Amino acid sequence: MLTSGANVPDISRALELLDGFPPIAGRPGRPRRRFATLLADKGYSSEGFRHACRERGTEPIIPKPKTTGIKGLGKLRYVVEQTFALLHQFRRLAVRWERRLDIHDGFVSLACILICWRRLINWTTQRSC
Repeated sequence: MLTSGANVPDISRALELLDGFPPIAGRPGRPRRRFATLLADKGYSSEGFRHACRERGTEPIIPKPKTTGIKGLGKLRYVVEQTFALLHQFRRLAVRWERRLDIHDGFVSLACILICWRRLINWTTQRSC
């Protein structure tokens, strides 16, 4: 997560966020450094951003402006929109009241921990017999 001011376009920090990800582990061998694909909305649809993603070995899936969208993209975007909805359950995050960035980032981290904790508790209680 990167935090910026309200008047800063998201695309200006997108490559910084993409570069800041740790290696992706899971399979034997050397961990991958990049995502295979990047799913984004129309706000990130610029040729420079697409080219920068391809230089990093990531294939961008971004609908072009003034189009109805890519078929099936809504199903994948649902995960992102659901994450925003879960974070906005915490009213303090929906409207940023803190002036200090470290306090706001701490609240976002705490909200993510609480969301994961609730999901884990629900997952384990449903599976037990």
